[in-house]
Amino acid sequence: MPRPYLTTASAPLTREVEVMDERGRLSIISIPAERPLTVYVDKRELVTLMTLGGAPEALTLGYLRNQRLVKSIEDIESITVDWEVDAVAVKTFNGIANIEERTAKKVVTTGCGQGSVFGGLMDEIDQISLPDDARLRQSVLYRVVDTIRTQQSIYKQAGSVHGCALFTADGEMLYFVEDVGRHNAVDSIAGRMWLDGISGHDKVFYTTGRLTSEMVIKGAQMGIPFLLSRSGTTQMGHMVAERLRMSLIARCTGKHFLALTGKERLVMEPHLVDILRVA
Repeated sequence: MPRPYLTTASAPLTREVEVMDERGRLSIISIPAERPLTVYVDKRELVTLMTLGGAPEALTLGYLRNQRLVKSIEDIESITVDWEVDAVAVKTFNGIANIEERTAKKVVTTGCGQGSVFGGLMDEIDQISLPDDARLRQSVLYRVVDTIRTQQSIYKQAGSVHGCALFTADGEMLYFVEDVGRHNAVDSIAGRMWLDGISGHDKVFYTTGRLTSEMVIKGAQMGIPFLLSRSGTTQMGHMVAERLRMSLIARCTGKHFLALTGKERLVMEPHLVDILRVA
């Protein structure tokens, strides 16, 4: 599959600053970087994203995909990031049809940094079909949670960021991305999946943030049947997941979890259940 030309313009993810504590002592700590990235599509300004800047090309590509503005990666000629002007230029082969009309309605979503989506949140949801035979074993769920727990991250170093990861059905981590907002992290993973030609039909997605309607819809657009979080969900996120028969699994910490929807997809393993009952 042809790939667009991409720059590799990753920016520093943290910055050191001097702080003073309650005793008047000075020290140096790391804080997450945050910078604006204005997206231009065929020289038309589309949106400004606030991001760490770790994977700006993948973020831009995933944003266009999850906003349903570009249907095929083959429609994109190039994505060029220039941090001197905090901008990314997207060049398509044939333009985006009716872009003014399609981007006229914007919904500001919940969460840190406030994400936004163009058009109605529920547009095209009923056209998405997740695989009926996808299953997640209890032991794999635990492997996912443990992998995230031990993952080296910006959060452990500097805090104040969200992380998202994509796993195989056996619990092998394929991607891990952190950003100032979970919506950016999921878009970056969507962009990488698109670039690498990876299907989501047998994958597991993990986020440190809440499973809101935006996160559920983006997960569905990526074709992923399992969404895990160490946090909770919202009423609309729950409703959309039920409508899609997606497995929404929240409060994933240690051996604890709450399967909210798609419980039939979760394969409970008796030996693990028995161990937990004894404990």
